[in-house]
Amino acid sequence: MDHPLYLWIKSLHIIAVTAWMAGLFYLPRLFVYHCEVQPGTPESERFKVMERRLLRAIMNPSMIATWLFGLTLLVMEPGWLQGQGWLHAKLLLVLGLSGVHGVLAKHRKAFAADQRPKPQRYYRILNEVPTLLLIGIVILVVVKPF
Repeated sequence: MDHPLYLWIKSLHIIAVTAWMAGLFYLPRLFVYHCEVQPGTPESERFKVMERRLLRAIMNPSMIATWLFGLTLLVMEPGWLQGQGWLHAKLLLVLGLSGVHGVLAKHRKAFAADQRPKPQRYYRILNEVPTLLLIGIVILVVVKPF
């Protein structure tokens, strides 16, 4: 792409993805530790603050930025949507990451209300989902297998 802003937008997209992924990796880990403490304790209250700040100050803005910069790249290179199966698969996996984000936001609200609807093991498993999706996304973007 020859547009002078293209590489800047691509860089901002990668930065946003990196920040979003950091949150997607860390929030479920906080939930694992939060499960270990009793509701109403100072530790539980500290986890609530950490979880809220992580979601609202880092994860939400970086997810929005990821989508905005990514869609901007597509607008700048509309040909990518034609005959690029890897890109369609990548977008599907990014939708999956967005779904995980939504699930984590729902769980954060439950913890904020001193509820523990899922066992610790659930959050340990959920912690691996973004990693698997990221592996798929990176392989699709770099290898472009189809």
